[in-house]
Amino acid sequence: MQQDRHILAEKRGALGLLTLNRPQALNALTPDMVAGIQEFLDEWAADPQIRAVAIRGAGDRAFCAGGDIRLVQQSVLAGDGVGARFLADEYRLNARIGAFPKPYVALIHGFVMGGGAGVSVHGSLRLADPEMSFAMPETGIGFIPDIGASHFLTRSPGRLGLYLGMTGARIGAADAQAAALVDAIVARTDFPALLDRLAEGEAPDAAADAFACKLPAGELAPHRRRVDTVFAASSVEAILERLDRDGSVFARETAQTLRSRSPTSLKLVFRQLQAAQGLSLRQCLAMEYRLAMRVIEGHDFREGVRAALVDKDRNPHWQPQSLAAVPEQVIEAAFAPLQHELFGD
Repeated sequence: MQQDRHILAEKRGALGLLTLNRPQALNALTPDMVAGIQEFLDEWAADPQIRAVAIRGAGDRAFCAGGDIRLVQQSVLAGDGVGARFLADEYRLNARIGAFPKPYVALIHGFVMGGGAGVSVHGSLRLADPEMSFAMPETGIGFIPDIGASHFLTRSPGRLGLYLGMTGARIGAADAQAAALVDAIVARTDFPALLDRLAEGEAPDAAADAFACKLPAGELAPHRRRVDTVFAASSVEAILERLDRDGSVFARETAQTLRSRSPTSLKLVFRQLQAAQGLSLRQCLAMEYRLAMRVIEGHDFREGVRAALVDKDRNPHWQPQSLAAVPEQVIEAAFAPLQHELFGD
């Protein structure tokens, strides 16, 4: 077994196994972890003995709670460019996972958020423990769903992806499967036996089928029609109007959540997921990099991270404070090409 800081990597027969090994931080990704995953993927892609790669998280609480977003905020404040390079490397890794030439199996348990989705959802086989908890909570910190989220959220049925991207709602395994974010439910207690089968060279789909189980419908299931109707509106303001007219408990809670998010982030996400329709993962990541480079320099990102992760007062003061005050030219400008694009092509 090799260790690269917080990445454990080992070859088990026909399997290359990666373990995110930072459980005290819910396996949140650091620049070194991103580089380590990339290094082993490159090595195993060229290794004829390796027939599949699997990734899992250490500890009981999380597969991966995201990227080190506080590092990005501190880097912006310092003006050292470290945060921007971290995001670029992370997005390139997401593209690598999506195009990996061998089966890439994600074994997901506990929390999976943000960057954790980036190193799992783009895999060829996503297996979730029944207790998994998924979220893309970026609008709550003045950011945008990145790591290729605009690719997988636009491929969720109906308007589930827009709902998840705008609200940052936390969902369980059954709802994640309904949203096409995971392929099958496999109890974490069965992960070791499944890994043994992969190490023996068994096809990942066949190995997963041996342990897959079914769950009752998730908490979102009764609200699917409402979500599809409300989030089909033509603007963020119109979505809120429909929620206010609906008047159900779900609609009231959803409206309250949206009104607590960064107005600028909400406008960006709405446009982002419209623009992502029909784009490849690589194209979505390139777009998200443009957005991220503009957003991390703005007030709401710094303020959102402060409120959530630094002072932890959970009371961000967004600027502007209302949807109506968000300049349309700011939204348009965020999507403009960069001098140095993510993939340089």
